[in-house]
Amino acid sequence: MKIRAGFEISFDCPTPIPMLLMLNLHPSREPDLLTESRLMLDPPVPVTHYIDGFGNCCSRIVAMPGRQTMRSDFLIRDYGDPDVQPHGAPQIAVEHLPTDILVFLLGSRYCETDRLSDTAISLFGHVEPGWSRVQAICEYVHNRITFDYQSARPTKTAWDAFMEQRGVCRDFAHLAITFCRCMNIPARYCTGYLGDIGVPLSPDPMDFSGWFDVYLGGRWYTCDARHNHPRIGRILMARGRDATDVAITTTFGQCTLTGFTVVTDEVAS
Repeated sequence: MKIRAGFEISFDCPTPIPMLLMLNLHPSREPDLLTESRLMLDPPVPVTHYIDGFGNCCSRIVAMPGRQTMRSDFLIRDYGDPDVQPHGAPQIAVEHLPTDILVFLLGSRYCETDRLSDTAISLFGHVEPGWSRVQAICEYVHNRITFDYQSARPTKTAWDAFMEQRGVCRDFAHLAITFCRCMNIPARYCTGYLGDIGVPLSPDPMDFSGWFDVYLGGRWYTCDARHNHPRIGRILMARGRDATDVAITTTFGQCTLTGFTVVTDEVAS
């Protein structure tokens, strides 16, 4: 299958504003591109690309005073396979985990393992370790949180989402990640495109999506506590410990977001 994806994002800047942008595709998806995926800037400003410590492709710019618009539009090939459901995948004991995986067991900015550890043990300690436990966590978070755009805020953590029981996709992911880490299951945050492909169309505006990966049986598997069933057509942009590491824009100065459009549509062959 072919998917057309892209975005247009605009900021009004009163002064020159340094920015970090994580709007590129993840390098693992570049071989699937059918057209060039290029970050276009209006007005044009110098841009530097680099790979961060998590393997994501990031960009640096200094936006000039006035309106700075960023856009991209590309076609990508996708095999249309749903998320793998690895029934029976075992949980690896902490002492046997690869060293580079250990960071995804630790608490982070939005995933307060210290505050939710006792709750996680009481809820999931009796569940068989491995995929069954991950599924139980996804089911619980899916039922615990009601999706609500109006409750989104940049400071909301897993603890806040647990207590308020409302949130957006990143809040579902943060809470599920935190519970997984509390149960010694490595989990990492993912962001990217996820259109209404193979499911009923949503009336909500298209946005970037947040989900998470778990490390079981020696490899990573995709999980999604918000939707809680296998999806097709995910297009990965970035991975990290939580939303801090994969923020699509980080601005070093005051500016105003004035436009935000995301497109993810299946294209007829």
